[in-house]
Amino acid sequence: MPFDPNPYDALKGLSKYLRQFRGKTFVVKVGGEILDDPESRRRVVEQIGVLWTLSIRVVVVHGGGARLDELCTQLGLPIEKQAGRRVTSPQVLDAAKMVFNGVANTDLIAEMNRVGVPAVGLTGVAAGMVKARKRAPIYMGEEDGKPKLFDYGLVGDVEQIDPTLLKHLLDADYVPVIAPLSGAPDGSIYNTNADTIASQIAGVLGAEKLFFVLKVPGLLKDVKNPSSLITYATVAKLDEMEARGELAGGMLPKAAAIKSALAAGVHSVHLVSGVQSDSLLVEVFTNEGAGTMIVKDSE
Repeated sequence: MPFDPNPYDALKGLSKYLRQFRGKTFVVKVGGEILDDPESRRRVVEQIGVLWTLSIRVVVVHGGGARLDELCTQLGLPIEKQAGRRVTSPQVLDAAKMVFNGVANTDLIAEMNRVGVPAVGLTGVAAGMVKARKRAPIYMGEEDGKPKLFDYGLVGDVEQIDPTLLKHLLDADYVPVIAPLSGAPDGSIYNTNADTIASQIAGVLGAEKLFFVLKVPGLLKDVKNPSSLITYATVAKLDEMEARGELAGGMLPKAAAIKSALAAGVHSVHLVSGVQSDSLLVEVFTNEGAGTMIVKDSE
């Protein structure tokens, strides 16, 4: 640990960070792979509890993809993904409602209760918080002289975030915990990428930081090598990695979410491990950090 073994010296060292972040908003997106592991979930929630205790306003957005895959397998539903995003039939959407607004959200809220954090479970549908439209079919080239289109099904692209409910909860010292479902004015419900929701919420709230809590240590140059951690990057660096094919699968929508958040004014985005002990706190309260910090540009 980079903290000084003398607790009083450690507190004095932390004071500059406490002054800097007190009253600021952090958005923390917790990946489904972290939620699925009780020990990792416990560690992450304890760190979120420390942030809340230090008067940092915290919004949590969570995924649940692995549990949704498991339920779809049990129900005999196909699991199909394109560019890291799930294809969602009406049956898969019903399964997503059960997982996201049920098991995943409830387990996370219960863990928050254990550490004394007053968390409130929500989906993006609540109070029209995350408004979305159905994703239009995408062009996939030509087939037999005709355009070939790919339809993601009941997947929503975020059009607007209404932060009213979130601001009320934050002002009352609650921690909103949001599952990745969105709604439309006509009453439609959509499965929506949790990274995108976290990014959009961070931008609208003027968040100081957006965190993605992952199974890996952070942004890796080689996804098969955990020691290839990139500790600092800019949007230009992300673009270079994507152009070289170094970002794939779930990292593609994550990279888009990172760039969107920074463009909206979020000061920095951080990728940290949910498996390693105290990575979130080390990233916030030390110069060395524990994962990857990404900023808009080097200035």
